[in-house]
Amino acid sequence: MSSPPSIARSSGILLHLTSLPGPFGIGDLGAVARQWLDSLAAARQRWWQVLPVVPTGYGDSPYQSPSTFAGNVNLLSPEVLAAEGLVSAAEVARCELSPGPVNYAAVITAKKELLATAYGRFRAGDAPALRGPFQRFCEQEAGWLNDYALFIAIKEHLGGIPWWQWPQPLAQRQPDTLQAIGEKLREAIETHRFGQFLFFRQWDELREYAHQRGIHLLGDIPIYVADDSADVWAHPDLFLLDENRRPLFVAGVPPDYFSSTGQLWGNPVYDWNAHRRTVYRWWVARLQAMLKLVDLVRVDHFRGIEAYWAVPAGDATAENGRWVPGPRDELLEALRTALGHLPVVAEDLGFITPEVDELRERFHLPGMRVLQFAFGGEVEARFLPHRYSPNLLVTTGTHDNDTTRGWFEKLTPDERRAYESYVPEAARDPVWALIRTGWASVANLAFAPFQDFLELGSEARLNTPGVGSGNWVWRATETQITDRTWIKRLAEFTQIYER
Repeated sequence: MSSPPSIARSSGILLHLTSLPGPFGIGDLGAVARQWLDSLAAARQRWWQVLPVVPTGYGDSPYQSPSTFAGNVNLLSPEVLAAEGLVSAAEVARCELSPGPVNYAAVITAKKELLATAYGRFRAGDAPALRGPFQRFCEQEAGWLNDYALFIAIKEHLGGIPWWQWPQPLAQRQPDTLQAIGEKLREAIETHRFGQFLFFRQWDELREYAHQRGIHLLGDIPIYVADDSADVWAHPDLFLLDENRRPLFVAGVPPDYFSSTGQLWGNPVYDWNAHRRTVYRWWVARLQAMLKLVDLVRVDHFRGIEAYWAVPAGDATAENGRWVPGPRDELLEALRTALGHLPVVAEDLGFITPEVDELRERFHLPGMRVLQFAFGGEVEARFLPHRYSPNLLVTTGTHDNDTTRGWFEKLTPDERRAYESYVPEAARDPVWALIRTGWASVANLAFAPFQDFLELGSEARLNTPGVGSGNWVWRATETQITDRTWIKRLAEFTQIYER
């Protein structure tokens, strides 16, 4: 294999889009996102790392989505819709919610009403300039859009119950039944298509603004999809399911940093033989869709491509799972052949074997190193910066970690001594000392969550694995995203360490 040019030495910030400030109860794709990009540019950053921007599912998690292809319409900017002539100023004002933590129930209700209003105006003839682009979008994205819009419309019609509880003809996708329900729910289906069109239109405009500011987007794709999703409903043949289309095994990981009983994710695992027979066509489409949104893709739980932890369906914990070989080189080669290159970062955290390292290195994919894991918790030597190679992404913590301030305050005396002996500056400035350590390292990519630049504590943690509620709600304030203190200091670090 020939080695592609490595990613240029650079840096960026992780900030989930929902965590942006603004008047509509959740971060969105409008003016505040551009304000954030301006701050990134002022801080000399070249990357904005975002988490999945798909519709959220159980626990408001973007990692349990009803679709791996769709966009989250709760991120639509009401102000942009008004500028396009789809809603009025008064209707925008009715979407205003608390500037504090995300209240998903209130946001979902407000955005659903706004989208219905926008589609009603469009259907009545307003915003005629959108008619051609909407038709082209529906044609180009038909491969996933039709199934998704139908899936969500049926789900809403049946009160939100999971698809395997639908009447059998719908769950089993009998053609006559699907045609009949499609005609009955035509308006709802078209509303969902239109919502997806608006999402990708607004996203494209924001991404173009980012590129104009010299900033690229690092996105995130979970290796698995949710059980209650259009993906599993429409493609049951691609997953290991029984005769009733229920999972035989579910995904997770064995006991690790985050849980003594492992993590039981509950996602159905793939039938890799079925994917092989199609030369991984669904996976190719998935990566192609991601690359319409971002410039580089972090594959969450990359190690599942080498071998995955399969837990018998119905088990209460992940402890009784077993490792099963994954598609390995075959999948990555198919993706590289189809895409022409592999713009992928391999999230190789947790239990990593030499085989996983070798797979990543054969395809020259950057791996990940979390600085918190070098000094506190279940410490591993591979996370110490003197062991790094250039083809890595280093970060103070991920969305699953505590903030660095919260992490530091929970260190044992021995862990604190180890950190301060390795990074003497940590004794007086623990958070920025960890940031500096990452920026100074040889890793080509250096990141930190935005909360760390603000030196926030555990109250600003975004997600705690294994906890089913209260996650994904933290939001920054407008003052925080434009504060010159962190911008100036980060710009200096970035210049000093040639990022």
